[in-house]
Amino acid sequence: MKAVKVTARQTFASYRKPTSMQIKETYPLPPYSTIIGMIHTACGFESYIDMDVSIQGEYISKVNDLYTRYEFKPMFYEKGRHSIKVEQEGNKATGISYGPANIELLVGVNLVLHIKPKQEEMIETIYNGLHNPKKYLSLGRWEDLLIIEKVKMVDVEKVTLEQETVLKHDAYIPIKNASDFNSNATVYRLNKKYEIHPKTGIRFWDEQIQARHASRNSTIDQGSQVYQDEEEDLVYFA
Repeated sequence: MKAVKVTARQTFASYRKPTSMQIKETYPLPPYSTIIGMIHTACGFESYIDMDVSIQGEYISKVNDLYTRYEFKPMFYEKGRHSIKVEQEGNKATGISYGPANIELLVGVNLVLHIKPKQEEMIETIYNGLHNPKKYLSLGRWEDLLIIEKVKMVDVEKVTLEQETVLKHDAYIPIKNASDFNSNATVYRLNKKYEIHPKTGIRFWDEQIQARHASRNSTIDQGSQVYQDEEEDLVYFA
């Protein structure tokens, strides 16, 4: 099978865990939905293009930083309580408060991505889109710029490992593919695809992937059946 392979880096990045509140915690690698959204932005897609993605990489360190957090609640503006007054119809006003909060940042992120659209004819479109993106690319926050170092079309095939193999990078390994990976690595439920409710307009996640976060230098058993690209990088599509 064919896939688009991307090697990229970021100086700083934060891939926020949806459940984190007081401190915006970050995933160790970008979730599937973040990568898919970036590809749609690069290619200028106006409708959802279904695809499978393999996500690998690593970062140098993790730091905490400050950001401005805005709190909006449907309540009337009160002087001395709210920082911002938003005028509304009928001589009414809503109050917004803001102040400093903490966010986790990954430093020196390197990524190895494989993208395989369900419609094979879209591979060239994605390849060209990542070479000449419609907008500047970011992963995580808008300011977390993505620097693409290489985009290549590669062949991916299923192979049987002739010896125990060491992972070159941290990787998300979907639970369904992790039977030969002996580890107590953290399991994440990662968002992949969302739908918008036709009546309420509220976004809900239609597809989530359970995946282990395997650290580099972890081992895959001899005799395991895995996907591998022509450069001998393992690939874990989800």
